[in-house]
Order: sequence, then C-alpha cells, then structure tokens
Amino acid sequence: MRILLAFRVFFVVLFNRPPAERIAAGLEAPAAARLPRPAAQPAAPARSEAVTLLAALQREARFVDFIMESLDGLPNERIGAAARDVQRACRSVIERMFALEPVLRDEEQSLVEVPPGFDSGKYRLTGNVTGEPPYRGRLMHPGWKAARCDVPKWSGSDEAASVIAPAEVELS
Repeated sequence: MRILLAFRVFFVVLFNRPPAERIAAGLEAPAAARLPRPAAQPAAPARSEAVTLLAALQREARFVDFIMESLDGLPNERIGAAARDVQRACRSVIERMFALEPVLRDEEQSLVEVPPGFDSGKYRLTGNVTGEPPYRGRLMHPGWKAARCDVPKWSGSDEAASVIAPAEVELS
C-alpha cells in the first residue's frame, strides 16, 4: 500500500506544482507541526476554592448550619457544647487542607520591629502610626500563613459548583 502511495505522490509531485509545494512545505515543517493535534479536552467545571472549603467545613463540621442558626434563646451550656464540637471538626478540616504557620514566631505582647519596605499583606499596623519605618510595637497577634494548601479540585457539574451542601431528602 505504501509503495503505491509513494509512486502516486512521485508522479503528482513530478507533474503538478501546487501539490509539490505543499508536500515540500510539509516535509520542511518541524515534526510537531506535522502531527495531528489531539482533541481539546473540555474545560473542567469552575468552582471557587472558597466554596470547596465551605463545603468541606459543612460536610464534616456542620459549620454553615452552626453559623446560620439563631442562637437566641438557647442556653449557654448548649451553645458551648455545640461550639466545641464544631470547632474540633473545623480544625480537623483546616489541618488536613492546610499547613498553617504563624507569620511571626514572636510571642504575643512581645516587642517587634517592622522593617522598612515591609509588605502590608504581612503586617497590619494599628495604633499611632506616624513617621517612617522601621516601626517598633507590641505584637498583638502573630498572624497566620498557609505553608501548604491542598484544597481538593472540583469534579462535579457546573450546575452544582456553587452548592455548599446538597439538599438532603429522606425517602420512605
């Protein structure tokens, strides 16, 4: 079969200039340009990582239920017990998805120096902010940063991308 094709191409190239030029251009092109392109993969459904995190907090800790429920009229003991369970489960989710570290390793209430050219995303200055850095002040909170972030990728449908918790329907 290839021999017949070779003879056919030979005679087409020999007697017909436009196909000869196309074949010559194809032979001179880089190998990648001659290969057929694979079919484009459909784009994965878009979902905010914030929604994914909220969904995990809801699924494993009932966080959204706890936050959205009115606590008016409930006794403090019941609220405290529920808050303890929700906090424990939320912490588990956060520790699984993130490696959190303090921004500054100094103890709270210790004196720290904010260097010249500091990053305002790393330091939030409060109180009497005057003059030029370096600033000296008392550390009120060490801050948090994510040393690792493993929020799962969304694999569901576009229609469900904004769903934090699906509606539960019990069948009888």
